[in-house]
Amino acid sequence: MNLQELRDLTGDRVDSYLTSSLSAYPAAESLHKAMLYSLFNGGKRVRPMLVYASAQLFGPITPLTDASAAAIEAIHAYSLIHDDLPAMDDDDLRRGKPTCHIQFDEATAILAGDALQTFAFEMLATPSLQSPELQLQLVQILANASGRHGMVTGQMIDLSSVDQTINTQTLELMHQHKTGALIKACVRMGAVSANCQDQDALMALDAYAHAIGLAFQVQDDILDITSDTQTLGKNQFSDEDSNKPTYPKLLGLDASKKLVIHLHEQASEKILPFGEKGKSLVELANYIIHRNH
Repeated sequence: MNLQELRDLTGDRVDSYLTSSLSAYPAAESLHKAMLYSLFNGGKRVRPMLVYASAQLFGPITPLTDASAAAIEAIHAYSLIHDDLPAMDDDDLRRGKPTCHIQFDEATAILAGDALQTFAFEMLATPSLQSPELQLQLVQILANASGRHGMVTGQMIDLSSVDQTINTQTLELMHQHKTGALIKACVRMGAVSANCQDQDALMALDAYAHAIGLAFQVQDDILDITSDTQTLGKNQFSDEDSNKPTYPKLLGLDASKKLVIHLHEQASEKILPFGEKGKSLVELANYIIHRNH
């Protein structure tokens, strides 16, 4: 699949799976509105695309792959809701729209984030998927990537680094957790959903994901300086205004751009053994370093 074919497949399948899984529950009607608002607010679906691109290396797309992609997107949506809260990054704009706590209220946003987090594991644990061993592996991968061993610790390091001087090693550690852990989970969950048991292949995919996860964040730091609020869909200079450590601040803009190119080359090299089947992952790496928002 080329990038557009992958984007179309992802949009159709993951959106359909999310919609059907978030079934009506009268007691949670107002909660569901906030959850849906955050799940369907114009996200690029990069993480679900990584799930599908990885899965198709090893077999056909299955409902287990759909569940994995949907679970990843639910976790991502929850993380953005909580990141935007006044106690965290205090942002009022996300993807060109009011953030969840602005659109609704702060308490609703907190609860919608909580609900999206558990919704992710609800989808992975659904008995109808009939793959208990693989489902358990997927739950473990996502739990590790999104909790204290991954994204939450990354956010904690991020918050504790505001107004502080840190080195590049600490900055990379932060982003390995905050952004990289979930991206790595996407690629591995796609492979596991297709019942990949090849440890060499999984290690190659881990290395690819590590490189593009860091490249994704470095490019974000660059765009915070070089793009604009309308293009970004969030406030430009938000990192600068919050006095957060970034790669351009530590390395300079030109060196940061060179680092993105270097990481892209690393990622592309790891995909070479997969031949033509790896085309989608290569194009996703290209997209990550060339995107403007």
